[in-house]
Amino acid sequence: MSMRFTMPKRPLTWLITGCSSGFGLTLTRAVQSHGHTVIATSRNPSRTPDLVAEVESKGGKWLKLDVDDPNCPQVIADLEASGQQVDVLVNNAGFSVLACVEQFTEEEVRSQMESLYFGPFRLIRAAVPYMRMRRFGIVVNMSSGAGLEGRESMGAYAAAKAALDGMSKVLAKEVAEFNVRVLIVSLGTFNTNMGNAVTVGKNPMPEGYKGSVADKTIEYMASGKFDPDGDKEKAIKAIYEVVMGKGAGAGREDETFLPLGRDLAARVTHLQDYYAHSMEVFGDVCNNVYRDR
Repeated sequence: MSMRFTMPKRPLTWLITGCSSGFGLTLTRAVQSHGHTVIATSRNPSRTPDLVAEVESKGGKWLKLDVDDPNCPQVIADLEASGQQVDVLVNNAGFSVLACVEQFTEEEVRSQMESLYFGPFRLIRAAVPYMRMRRFGIVVNMSSGAGLEGRESMGAYAAAKAALDGMSKVLAKEVAEFNVRVLIVSLGTFNTNMGNAVTVGKNPMPEGYKGSVADKTIEYMASGKFDPDGDKEKAIKAIYEVVMGKGAGAGREDETFLPLGRDLAARVTHLQDYYAHSMEVFGDVCNNVYRDR
């Protein structure tokens, strides 16, 4: 059963996480510039009083929201109770810890899952029932090429993004019949402060990894020399248009996956080749483990 996703002809209310910098801030400004209402959020609004004032002067709100807090969904419940419905939920907040898989601490792995998977999951669980009952809503999950095909040193980050992607794919199927849309935005490297939001694992790197690709990757990411290929303003324009079904998104309102970045395109191609190769090598095996009836 295929149904076309339909948009109301009115300004929308967007709730965006991680708005103090990077994609969150750029998206907040873009959305406000098009006449929509933004509820911007960050862990410490008191650290960015100028940004809070800017958003509120344009009719938006800025709320304190830490996605790691199990009670963070209360923000959505409070908004809805006050009559402010969330039309578009954008899960954007995040950071990255780099280390070899065997080097991570339990706490580091859990912190990545908390911010990148459990946090978005909590907000989705809070927002989707309202969207479903209203028969309209959009969930935008900002993901990464790491979730498709992680690079050395990104074991924890890649796992958390892959978990987010996996849940998003299922959610998209479940809510489509209620005119609720899920969009996974898979990002390559962009000129945000993600470089500053990268930390190196606490445990020392095992001696055997010295000089390895993982070691060099961490060194490069931590050096400040990281020079991303993508332009965040262009990416945000594309995301806005695809969410709203305009420009690049016109007639594509039913799409659930938006890849962005030349480097990301190469990773998508690599993944296609990876699966095609596995079927060339093991296709006969794959197709011959059935029960004889």
